[in-house]
Amino acid sequence: MKSVQNTHNCAAFDDLHNALLMIVGTFNRPQRDELLIKESNIKLDRALFPLLIQIGRFGPIGVVELAERAGRDYTTVSRQVAKLEELGLAQRQKNAKDKRVNEAVITAAGKAMTDKIDAARAQIYQNLFASWPDEERAELARLLQKFAGDFIAIDKSKTAD
Repeated sequence: MKSVQNTHNCAAFDDLHNALLMIVGTFNRPQRDELLIKESNIKLDRALFPLLIQIGRFGPIGVVELAERAGRDYTTVSRQVAKLEELGLAQRQKNAKDKRVNEAVITAAGKAMTDKIDAARAQIYQNLFASWPDEERAELARLLQKFAGDFIAIDKSKTAD
């Protein structure tokens, strides 16, 4: 039989999980990417948008890891990285430590594009957090970073088994 404490914790975790699902769902909406593309005044296929962002933030990044982060098939991501190469926004290179690993790295043109995207995103966040005290926004960022770090650590320890 469940204790009252466990029941309360499950409900609290359900609320947290629901909030996280709402955030992830919002971030994964194609309309969000389209809005950032429009607000950034750039020309980029929406399917390439999240890959360029990930390469810019986490690159050089292995194409396999990029596919995992994007939740897409490796072959699809490999073709899309090739398209980013054709556009001059990213390039592939061999990993310095393991030549079998292909990495994607952002180019100067890709960085210029992500800078425009970052500026548009900052404006959206500025509007979103306009009524929040700076301390609350900073605390949210701190807690989300802590949560993400702990979640990644748990995920890595479970997949290492």
